[in-house]
Amino acid sequence: MYRIVDKQPLNGEVTRMVIEAPRVAKAGKPGQFLILRIDERGERVPLTLAACDSVRGTVTIIFQKVGLTTHRLDELDVGGSLRDVAGPLGRPTEIEGVKRAALLAGGLGVAIAYPIAKALKAHGADVHGFLGFRSRDLIILEDEFAECCSTFDCLTDDGSNGRKGFVTDGLRAALESGERFDRAFAIGPLPMMKAVCGLTGRFSLPTIVSMNSIMIDGTGMCGCCRLTVGGRVKFACVDGPDFDGSLVDFDEAMRRGSLYRDEERRAMHECRLVSAAIVQGSGVGEG
Repeated sequence: MYRIVDKQPLNGEVTRMVIEAPRVAKAGKPGQFLILRIDERGERVPLTLAACDSVRGTVTIIFQKVGLTTHRLDELDVGGSLRDVAGPLGRPTEIEGVKRAALLAGGLGVAIAYPIAKALKAHGADVHGFLGFRSRDLIILEDEFAECCSTFDCLTDDGSNGRKGFVTDGLRAALESGERFDRAFAIGPLPMMKAVCGLTGRFSLPTIVSMNSIMIDGTGMCGCCRLTVGGRVKFACVDGPDFDGSLVDFDEAMRRGSLYRDEERRAMHECRLVSAAIVQGSGVGEG
């Protein structure tokens, strides 16, 4: 069993959780992920390693409550435990030789980008961070990124944080003003990463994207994270999750990502029914 030692809501949708997992903590590197199960009947869920503390023997995950398992995970408290934590899995993000980096992250992709930003800073790289959120109340890890980045822009779709726009707007302005980078890293929703690669392609800026968002099984056996990279079939969980963004067929990946939406809706509906039945049976709210 893997004990939960800390838990903190980052906003109304996102939670940070610290778990005792000494072996994973000792070996984990930025860009890698773990697979957890809440209990013996739980589904396997891949989540990126947001941090590893080899001294304390802990790993940090940051997750959004979007499906049945992540809602169940959020119901666990400090002192509780998980049935399984396996990892680290996937290939670490390659940062060797990068002196100037543009790091673009949208939504929950910020949690994946953060350990990469820390690693780049530790290697002496100059990092310009571009974070994007729908609105100000969804912003996470802003202070942490400010510490890792020599230059830092946080944009929101609605302008509620003072600067309206997308991460591509921030990067375009930087590039058009003459700022140059060795490499860009883009992490977030598929449409966002596609847009970033469209922009960086015009400036001949090599761009790495993280395809962790399409992973399910995490071992390459289910085939759900299959994608086309440079005309060849790859699997995000075993061949990535990082890939050369200029070679990724994003349109194919987005079509595949919509295949199981009906099943996800049914699972969430069943979850709400079960939760309501538990509350009713407990007598909560009865006079």
